[in-house]
Amino acid sequence: MEIDRYAVKAHAKELIRTSNPRVLYASVIFIALSTVISLLSNRIVGISRDDLMLYLQYMNNGDFESALSLLGSIAPSSGAQLVNILLRCVLLLVSLGLTIFLLNTLRGTAPDLGNLLDGFGLWWKALLLALVIGVFVFLWSLLLIIPGIIAAYRYSMSFYVLINHPDYGIMECINESKRLTTGWKGTLFVLDLTFLGWVLLCSIPILGWILSVWVTPYRSLTFLQYYEKISGYHVPAEEPADSWAE
Repeated sequence: MEIDRYAVKAHAKELIRTSNPRVLYASVIFIALSTVISLLSNRIVGISRDDLMLYLQYMNNGDFESALSLLGSIAPSSGAQLVNILLRCVLLLVSLGLTIFLLNTLRGTAPDLGNLLDGFGLWWKALLLALVIGVFVFLWSLLLIIPGIIAAYRYSMSFYVLINHPDYGIMECINESKRLTTGWKGTLFVLDLTFLGWVLLCSIPILGWILSVWVTPYRSLTFLQYYEKISGYHVPAEEPADSWAE
């Protein structure tokens, strides 16, 4: 089975243009929240440019004692680190909510901007799933970077599985993702490469924030269509089944 990447991406663009409620509204909310959380996080646990330059100066001079002392003096408190973790958890759950909204948009199953909060209904499973995946990818990365990349794609559909099957346990979601991505990891990697230019543009200050409003749902809707096809869950009614094959 092959999937026509160009047709899938064209359908993602069409959904962004014609969806109701508009995908871009949900994306603006998500990107704005992401930006606020990133700014707060940097404010809470970030290191100022002057402190960083001083630390590098100590290291270059071989004054490791002063470097360690500086790190100790500027390190965030345990309370600040806890707040930062909580902020990151909120962002993860809203990101899951955006995925739910986009999946409903793709399926035509009454998407609503309130879906952005639906991730909180799966909060403990979502957070634990993210933690377990992070540990697995980290352990595989210890074997070199390539096994880590392969592992990331192996588990890449775990959250989609959780959304479709909220009754599944953590390992059930991970094992199902492993099953679905068998034979598809290379394809998903190439698909990611097609978004590399957009990702680089999104790293540009200000311009990147504006572009992210489009790129975030565009990329997500594209990958969701691959999930739908690979899992055999759903083919959009307006797309003939054979139009997905090259």
